[in-house]
Amino acid sequence: MAAALSALKANRTKIWVGAVTLLLVFYLVVSFQRSLLLMSDPSLVAKAIGVAYLVLPAIGAWALVRELLFGARTERLAKILEAEGGLPEDTLPRTPAGRIVREAADREFEKYRAEAEAAPEDWRSWFRLSCAYDAAGDRKRARTSMRDAVRMFRAGSRKP
Repeated sequence: MAAALSALKANRTKIWVGAVTLLLVFYLVVSFQRSLLLMSDPSLVAKAIGVAYLVLPAIGAWALVRELLFGARTERLAKILEAEGGLPEDTLPRTPAGRIVREAADREFEKYRAEAEAAPEDWRSWFRLSCAYDAAGDRKRARTSMRDAVRMFRAGSRKP
């Protein structure tokens, strides 16, 4: 029983991603089916709504695939960095609620920003910079930096 609970805790994020993905796929299938019903209606207004409604599942499917690929690629890079011993250590102080102290994260951020500026073509430095952005609470820049790291890794892995 303890092993099962440990495995559940270790894979909690993946379980939630799977559950949300299943719910979104269900929604997309129902939306697609409803749009087909509306497009088969003789009314031109219903057909137009059906066509417009068909756009929602297409955008949803695209977003789902894009986010799942982003997560898988990010996890792959994290495993590589972990094997190399290059993941940033989580030594930042935390508030009693468990949040990272912003000032400490900002100081730590400068170290990783300088590293990324010194090695702008190294995906590892951009991965670590992304972690620093995330710790500092800047999620938008964290995702942008991680996308840059993934792009650099993929470009480097294609070279002969």
